[in-house]
Amino acid sequence: MPPNMKRYGYGHQSISEADINIVVKAMRSEFLTQGPLVAKFEEALCQYTGAKYAVVVANGTVALHLAMLVLEIEPNDEVITSPNTFLASANCVVYANGKPKFADIDSATANIDPKNIEKQITQKTKAIIPVHFAGQSCDMQAIQNIAKKYNLKIIEDAAHAIGSNYKNTKVGSCKYSDLTTFSFHPVKTITTGEGGAIMTNDKNLYEKLLMLRSHGMTKNPKRLHKNDGQWYYEMQLLGYNGRLTDIQSALGISQLKRIDQFKSKRRKIVETYKTLLGNDERFSFLKEKLYSDACFHLCPLLVNFGVVKKTKREIFVELSSHGINLQVHYIPVHTQPFYKNYGYKLGDFPLSEEYYKKTMSLPLYTDLTQCDIKYITKIIQNIVK
Repeated sequence: MPPNMKRYGYGHQSISEADINIVVKAMRSEFLTQGPLVAKFEEALCQYTGAKYAVVVANGTVALHLAMLVLEIEPNDEVITSPNTFLASANCVVYANGKPKFADIDSATANIDPKNIEKQITQKTKAIIPVHFAGQSCDMQAIQNIAKKYNLKIIEDAAHAIGSNYKNTKVGSCKYSDLTTFSFHPVKTITTGEGGAIMTNDKNLYEKLLMLRSHGMTKNPKRLHKNDGQWYYEMQLLGYNGRLTDIQSALGISQLKRIDQFKSKRRKIVETYKTLLGNDERFSFLKEKLYSDACFHLCPLLVNFGVVKKTKREIFVELSSHGINLQVHYIPVHTQPFYKNYGYKLGDFPLSEEYYKKTMSLPLYTDLTQCDIKYITKIIQNIVK
């Protein structure tokens, strides 16, 4: 590949001068780690989503881990999630010594299918982690109905879905769940470099999350067993250092101001891809449900290998030679070597496995131009044969 050729990944941050300026201002302030901007970012997330409480943390994996701990997932407790997700959605259950279980997807959306969730429920099931894949919300009302029927907790893994709506309600509002987690990795819609958040409407969960984020400590006079003075703190839980810094929070505050702009641009890019590639028998796309108004994190292109002679590996290599470095979301979690320890094997969740075989994620980020998109689609049309 020529050294001056433009390169495209599947995702990329968009950093403005306003972002840079607010971060520089934070770096010149008195606080670098836990300071007033952390609380300001949390307040901004609550205002945007409509949730009562937010706890920002070091990354999306920490958010999921603390969600398991605050809901008191214990050994032998089962938690159901999707096989079509990043490892953290299942690993967080293992961190809490629970057992991850999987429910297969709806092929039209690649989201977990509520009907399949109910099939996996046992007397040991404690919670459900629906993953809003690619930015489209799962059918949360259906999942909430199942959770109420079996007295289960719900943690929305919304790592892909900040900015998305479900039935005119913001993802993150926790209208249909106990907790919602976000990720602010650079490939996500908004970024803090690394970072995440946990949203909830439950004050008790919120106060426990604050302690779990910071070594299990509290200085809240209302929670202390005694109080020797203004320096006094108590460790009441086994917590972790999962804190986000003021510097990162400054970037998050600035990025959140542009989220509607980001969402509009991302939706337009997805529509352009569909227009340019959607009428070709070699390609298809996931369907967006009527209840959804997604802020798309991914744009999966589904390749019909029944009419395409090249393998996925060959396609990836050839695209890379043209500067187009795609990714696959995801290798089904239950097929990972680690999860053989839980008895899972190839063939357990066929819809997720079939989806994996044909999907590849197109570049999707706000700095892409119409020229970029036309170049990408032209190269794909020329190579995928």
